[in-house]
Amino acid sequence: WFAGLLRDGFALTVAGGSATFVDLAAQGLQRSFSKVQLNCSIAQAVAQVMEGFADLSLHADVASGLRRLRAGGVRIVTLSNGPSTVAEKLLVQAGVAGEVERFLSVEGVSPWKPAAAAYECALTTCGVDAADAMLVAVHPWDIDGAMRAGLQTAWIDRNDGMYPDYFSPWTLRATSVEDLADQLAPAS
Repeated sequence: WFAGLLRDGFALTVAGGSATFVDLAAQGLQRSFSKVQLNCSIAQAVAQVMEGFADLSLHADVASGLRRLRAGGVRIVTLSNGPSTVAEKLLVQAGVAGEVERFLSVEGVSPWKPAAAAYECALTTCGVDAADAMLVAVHPWDIDGAMRAGLQTAWIDRNDGMYPDYFSPWTLRATSVEDLADQLAPAS
């Protein structure tokens, strides 16, 4: 379901169309749930999954990693294809929303990532040149999009995975946000 959601969002971006993450997610869930036996209505099942997005928890390394990055002088901004409120709520619940300068979303302002315009819009909003910015992500497609837009990148490889060679390579590879903070810390 989630892969289909991303596929449809990317396809709309390439074709010059647009839809919100929430609309695509809800309609994709409706299609998926229409094919299975449920013990509630499709609308209730969709609502339950959509509400669950806001109840996700962070990986254990994220809060401490963000604190360390911020303490090291790194400006932290989120950029999502979905509502910025989801990322904000996750970080509020983890007690680290104060480490984040801005919570950005492509909704209503630019096409979906990985279109270059999504990253460029975030750079403009933050007043930063692409060469001075770094996108940190777990998704190789996001790394590729940011690299093509001129940003530095850090791939968080949580599963010791193989990075697809058809995507632009990352600038840094880290196993966690804490590992990234270690790599970006000035040598003493």
